[in-house]
Amino acid sequence: MKTEKPPVMPGLMGVFVALLKRDLLLGLRARTEVLTGVFFMVIVASLFPLAIGADLNLLRVIAPGVLWIGALLSTLLTLPRLFEGDHKDGTLEQLALTPSGLHFLVYPKLLAHWMLSGLPLVLLSPLVALQFDLPSELVWTLMITLLIGTPSLSAIGAIGAALTLGVRGGGVLLSLLLLPLFIPVLVFGAGAVEAQAAQLGVEAHLSILAALLLVSWTLGPWACAGALKVALE
Repeated sequence: MKTEKPPVMPGLMGVFVALLKRDLLLGLRARTEVLTGVFFMVIVASLFPLAIGADLNLLRVIAPGVLWIGALLSTLLTLPRLFEGDHKDGTLEQLALTPSGLHFLVYPKLLAHWMLSGLPLVLLSPLVALQFDLPSELVWTLMITLLIGTPSLSAIGAIGAALTLGVRGGGVLLSLLLLPLFIPVLVFGAGAVEAQAAQLGVEAHLSILAALLLVSWTLGPWACAGALKVALE
């Protein structure tokens, strides 16, 4: 008589990969929501050359700030839905009961959010930068700063999304809460491109962006987990 083997419980990495695939599939099914943030950044960045005119010197000066503000607002636009779906269908309550801890399960959601909202902005930034006549070396610097900085926006934004989960008018509150917290990433992200343009070196700006990335992805999931537990009570 054959004995049935007990089901093998997936390890932490298996849980991480499964949740990441799930969130990516859910995001890709809602293509409209994903593309809204990307097109918003493109539209915001495209309006400035139309409004300012053909002054290429002025466009090169404002390009880093404009592109970074577009990326910031685009990320902010997608944050309210980060935990909303799981909260409505009860998935968040089930995740809170898992032995791995809710803070660990926030990581795949953050990574999926960045891959769907932040990474497309990084890849599209060279095309958008063409409208501002940025030199190639500044375009590369812009891409590097966005690659390092946009994950910080996702991690910091997730804290705000968790704090405002289930709150009426949470979108407005989310904006008021997060915009001041996004300022350091915005300042050093745009500042790195400006420093490269002035040939002052970008190492300090990139180091600070990397430090913000490390801190936000280390402490952010713990803060999210605490806020989510309060929202579930």
